[in-house]
Formats: sequence, structure tokens, C-alpha cells
Amino acid sequence: MARRHLTLLLVLLSVLASRSDAGSVGVNYGRIADNLPSAYKVAALIKSQGLERVKVFDSDPAVLRALSGSGIKVTVDLPNELLSSAAKTQMFATNWVQRNVVAYHPNTQIEAIAVGNEVFVDTHNTTKYLIAAMKNIHTALVKFDLASDIKVSSPIALSALQNSYPSSAGSFRPELIQPVFKPMLDFLRQTGSYLMVNAYPYFAYESNADVISLDYALFRENPGVVDAGSGLRYFSLFDAQVDAVFAAMSALKYDDIEMVVSETGWPSKGDENEIGASIENAAAYNGNLVRRILTGGGTPLRPKADLTVYLFALFNEDRKFGPTSERNYGLFFPNEKKVYDIPFTVEGLKNYHDHKSPVSGNHHETAPVTSPVTGSGDLSKTLTGNTWCVANGEAGKEKLQAALDYACGEGGADCHQIQPGSTCYDPNSLEAHASYAFNSYYQKKARGAGTCYFGGAAYVVSQPPKYGKCELPMS
Repeated sequence: MARRHLTLLLVLLSVLASRSDAGSVGVNYGRIADNLPSAYKVAALIKSQGLERVKVFDSDPAVLRALSGSGIKVTVDLPNELLSSAAKTQMFATNWVQRNVVAYHPNTQIEAIAVGNEVFVDTHNTTKYLIAAMKNIHTALVKFDLASDIKVSSPIALSALQNSYPSSAGSFRPELIQPVFKPMLDFLRQTGSYLMVNAYPYFAYESNADVISLDYALFRENPGVVDAGSGLRYFSLFDAQVDAVFAAMSALKYDDIEMVVSETGWPSKGDENEIGASIENAAAYNGNLVRRILTGGGTPLRPKADLTVYLFALFNEDRKFGPTSERNYGLFFPNEKKVYDIPFTVEGLKNYHDHKSPVSGNHHETAPVTSPVTGSGDLSKTLTGNTWCVANGEAGKEKLQAALDYACGEGGADCHQIQPGSTCYDPNSLEAHASYAFNSYYQKKARGAGTCYFGGAAYVVSQPPKYGKCELPMS
């Protein structure tokens, strides 16, 4: 009997431990908007929703005071425009930490400092200051005996990756490895910190809605995509993107570094050409993501890596520039009403259901034809004989990469020959690899109408294409 009671106790402790080890959901609190509630009302709103963490894009005193005593864990930001000053002088970094962190912590529970944001894509060329700024900020935390409480990191965009397909072959851009990533990852390891990553499956879907499954992007039921390198099956684009970063770190021998997804989200509204931006899709993405994170479990490549994820964003921000979607990532309107109803807690998930419209989806069946097609999917009146599908180098890196990911994944193209050590791995360029994958897909689909488009990332040619010593097959 005593043994049985002990067994039941161990089972109970295991269940409680697994729940405590599950991931955590936070929110990004941006303020580029009119008529937002006061910081005190925002703090109350965040707490009332059960959100455990908040990330801000500065260190505004009103916000930090409002969060005092709330129990909400806070990440503050040292803006990109201050990186050079923080890097050049320790005194500046120390004074910044004293004014913006020491003055509020621990009543305001600051747990991390984001040094810059997506610095590698900053047009002001602040990358060269990043590592020194991170080190100086950490030195300041040591001075005030806060280094064990507060971690230092810097959010990166997925454009920092050179390769992301398959996820197991993820790698960082070569020009960033020695000057930035190795010293950054060394710093994160030495200080017990983590890598911050901004991941947006929406961008990949919006640019390639004709080839990427909406269900795969929204965590809905789908057949999955098998990673040709690891044999692992992925059921969401989010997991595939996260694992590509894990693999990139692993390739540099930093398997022990943890990751926090510092931004992710889906817009509830967009311009006419912003495919997929809708309330239904935003609710599905964020709601299913919350369920994915709070029910525990890591990614296929890192099954024990429970993630902390920050949804973007708390409010719709009407003063942002750019397309309509930029102003419609919010979970709430400025009047504090929800844009759509999703839970943020384990308790709330008990009654949550993703309501999928019977007409949602994005694929259309096309009948195969024997005539060659143009890049727009129209029948060509001039091409005859054999045709091939090649990448459009002017489509841009992100569009090409997303289309390559689809072709080699869900699209079922034969991409073995562009893996390291294989015949067509060289030249190791995105355009060459994408051309091989697009052509494989095109030939597999019998050169059918629309099978060499990939959202404008590809077009048909009538002369045999060749990349280095690699010739694209005709079947």
C-alpha cells in the first residue's frame, strides 16, 4: 500500500512538473498609436488577461512605474539609435542601466534587456556596435549586482539565416558568423542568457499563398512536411522556422543556448493584395499558438525546449507607416476591447475552439497541360519543345527562401541533390538551389499551368539552364 501511495505521489509530481515546465506567453506593448489607454490601465489589462510577460520597445518611465507591483515580468529595450553610445563608453551604458533599470527593479520585475532590435537589417549600420553594447550593458548589471536577475540579449530577424530548408540544415549568413554570431553566442553562453528571435510565418505565407498551405501556417490539421535531412515531420511553419535557428546554432556548436521568440503574430486586416490578413486567420494563428505553447513540448528538433513566446502586439497601432497590415497586428483595440476572442491561459484553453470557415483555404486545382507556361501561369504561344523552371533573382531573398521551403517540403520536390556534398550543392547560392527545387516541382507536375510561378519567384525558360556544373533535369 505504501509503495502504491508513493507511485501515485510520483505521478502527481510528474504532472505538476510537466505543467510548470510548459512554455510561457507574453505580449509586445507597442505605442505608435493614438488614443491608447493610460499605462496603468494597460498594466491592469495585461494582468486581467493572465499574460505573464510584457516586452516594451523602450524604457518609458510611465510604463515602468505602472507595471510596478504587478508581478508581470518585463523586457525593456535599448533602442538601435543608442547602440553606438552604449558600445563606445562604459559610462553611458552604466548610466542608462541606472536610470532605466536600477531605478525601477525589483518592484517592476525587469527580467531582460533587449539590446537593439533586428540590428542586422537596420539601415543605419549599427551591427558593428552590437556586441560591445551588449557587453557594456551586462558589465553595468554586474556593477549593480543585477546580472543574475536580468539577462541581456538582442532580437534577430529570420533574414539573418542563410539557409532555412530543411530546418536541420539551417545556417546563419556567412558574413555575420565571425564578427557577430560567434561572439554573441559566446556571450549568451557565458552569461546564461538566450537568443531572441522574431519569427513571422505570415510573411512567408503572404508572399507565397499559392504554394504554402494555410493550415500549415495556422497550426491546423495537415499532413505535415518531412525534413529530408533529419526525417522529422513538421506540422507547422512556426516550428520549422524555430528549428532552422536551433540548427544554425547547432552548426556552430552552440546546442546549449536557449531561445525566446521575442515577436510573432498575424494581422487581422490588410490591403487587397495582402493575402491571408483577416480576423479569422489572426485568431486561428494566435489562438492555436497559445495552445501550442501552454500545453508544453518543444519542437521536433528540440522536443524538450519549452518556448517563451511574445505575441505581437497588444494594440492595433494606427500611426505606423506601411501597408494596412502594419496597423492591424493588435490583440486589442485602443478601447481595450478584443479584436478577436482567444484565451491566453491554460484555464481559458479548456473552452477554446479554432472556428475554421468552410470556405477557408488557398489552393485551387489546375488541370495539367502539355503546353509550356509562362511565369504568370498563362499558356505560352511562342515556346515549344522542352522547358525548365528557374528562380527569379529579382523576387528578393525572403520570397525565394519561402518558395524554396515549400517546394522542398510540402511541394514534394526532390531536393537531395542540393544538400551538402551532393551534385548540385555548388554553387551554394539561394538562386541556384531555388532553381533546382522549382524545376523539380515543375517537372514533377508535368509542367502544368501555374506550376512555375511560386508567387512571382519563378519563370519558365526554353534553353537548358546550368548553374556551375549542375544541369537541371527535364523530368
